[in-house]
Amino acid sequence: QRRVRGEKIKIATAQFENKSGDKEYNLNVIETLAKQASTEGAKAICFHECSVTGYTFARHLSKQQMLDVAEFIPGGTSTKRLTEIAAKYNIAVLAGLFEKDSEDKIYKGYVCVDKSGLVAKYRKLHPFINQHITPGDNYCVFELFGWKCGILICYDNNIIENVRATTLLGADIIFMPHVTMCTPSTRPGAGFVDPKLWENRENDPTSLRIEFDGMKGRDWLMKWLPSRAYDNAVYVIFSNPIGMDDDQLKNGCSMIIDPFGDIIAECRKLDNDVSIATIVPEKLTQAGGYRYKNARRPELYKDIIGKLHHSEQKVIWLEKK
Repeated sequence: QRRVRGEKIKIATAQFENKSGDKEYNLNVIETLAKQASTEGAKAICFHECSVTGYTFARHLSKQQMLDVAEFIPGGTSTKRLTEIAAKYNIAVLAGLFEKDSEDKIYKGYVCVDKSGLVAKYRKLHPFINQHITPGDNYCVFELFGWKCGILICYDNNIIENVRATTLLGADIIFMPHVTMCTPSTRPGAGFVDPKLWENRENDPTSLRIEFDGMKGRDWLMKWLPSRAYDNAVYVIFSNPIGMDDDQLKNGCSMIIDPFGDIIAECRKLDNDVSIATIVPEKLTQAGGYRYKNARRPELYKDIIGKLHHSEQKVIWLEKK
């Protein structure tokens, strides 16, 4: 069954170096980049996971400290500020922060706001950075400028079922905010990147780029991220910080991938950056993934995929030695 899809639209992805716990600083950077994207014609801009609050520093925080950092959504000051930014520059803004509710539960939140306020809110399904965070329990599909959109945060995208489920719920664009890469793992080539390379990036960008683009960073991303777009015939809006996040160096390379699995925009500066792509509806049905989804035979595997399973999540770099 064919359905109406949105018209051609420009969407931006961003990367920036956030400051841990400094919401005012981070929101000011978000405003600067949102203004730039709007000036260049983008109707929406996607920032990384916990872009408002910072991310990696939270692994050290107690529950009370997490509650102090977290905010109500949409009633908190950060959501209000993001809405003001969206209204001022006439651009939808997607950004992340720690969320709390009236029962003092803490979530890894992500919001989409426009000039009228909250459009969508999502809670990460597979959080791990702090033991006091409660996993989300719902997928998120919403309409933005006539397009059906979804949100999946970082680790959520490693579980391929989450991407397929979000697609089957109607999403043609999936925003994928991350804080990822440049951490140790059991896979060959993984590891931290020396912060000294970041400090010396103006004098020696080559040594930093080799680390950022190799198996510690972008080369690993290319093993799997394009396939999420290709297999599901969706647009992927990937965002990731660049620079220091707490004591870890991140490599950015925020990008937009089309339903063919091709990168159509990417941030390549060793600095805060914005990259914009034109999203067109025709690719959604031209791409092979559209035909493959139509050819599915769920009667063969619905009971296999739906079999009871205990979720066990291990993050190598967080494990205590």
